[in-house]
Amino acid sequence: MLSNYIETFALSLIQGIFEFLPISSSAHLLITSEIFNFKSSSLIIDISLHLGSLLAIIFYFRKDLVNFFKKKNLALLIIVGSIPLIVFGFLLYKTNLIYYLRNIETIAWATLIFGIILYFSDKIKVKKKFDDDLNFKNILIIGILQIFALIPGASRSGVAITAGRFLNFDRYDSSKISFYLSIPALAGASTLGIKDAFDKGIEFNILVIFSVIFSFLFSYLTIKYFLVYVKKFNLNIFVYYRMLLAGILLIVVYV
Repeated sequence: MLSNYIETFALSLIQGIFEFLPISSSAHLLITSEIFNFKSSSLIIDISLHLGSLLAIIFYFRKDLVNFFKKKNLALLIIVGSIPLIVFGFLLYKTNLIYYLRNIETIAWATLIFGIILYFSDKIKVKKKFDDDLNFKNILIIGILQIFALIPGASRSGVAITAGRFLNFDRYDSSKISFYLSIPALAGASTLGIKDAFDKGIEFNILVIFSVIFSFLFSYLTIKYFLVYVKKFNLNIFVYYRMLLAGILLIVVYV
């Protein structure tokens, strides 16, 4: 049906844009599906959306990833920084606790609180550079703080960028760290999802290919232009957006 393609296109747009911006893709996907009662939102589509974003980040940073084999230390740092999120994410997934967090009230408060923290982090003076100062201690701190990204509304990229700014990296380098750390995170989410899909006998269809393609396109464009943006501007626009969204959601929840 045409409506399924329209819904899948909308979900691909949301995933592609919000996955890499500091405003939470999971929150926006959940909110959109709730408001419009999307019928196309399902496990297999969710997997496809994450897979599209994963392919986009790999394709965009393909040259850097090839160099990882030459810079084994950097590859090790990214692996170390990803372990806390993957471990805690797996535990929440296996215990089903992650589903208790998937509600509008949690999203509203997480959007507000982590938006405020993002604002103050962006005031920190820049003292470090990615190539010179990213070490085991810094990446482990960022990795541990990424655990908060399991809360819908917190935003994995937002938490990682916030942590990077508090550690005195500039916006561009903080965003780059966030993008690198997204690769294991997206790969982990996709792997668990694919396992579930096979366990439940879910069939692949044309909508899956459709969602992967458009999630890839929107993700790639977002990565490209967000990195251009953070070179020239501060992160206030994302903070203001989070405040507005949180205000609306809190009104919906409590009024």
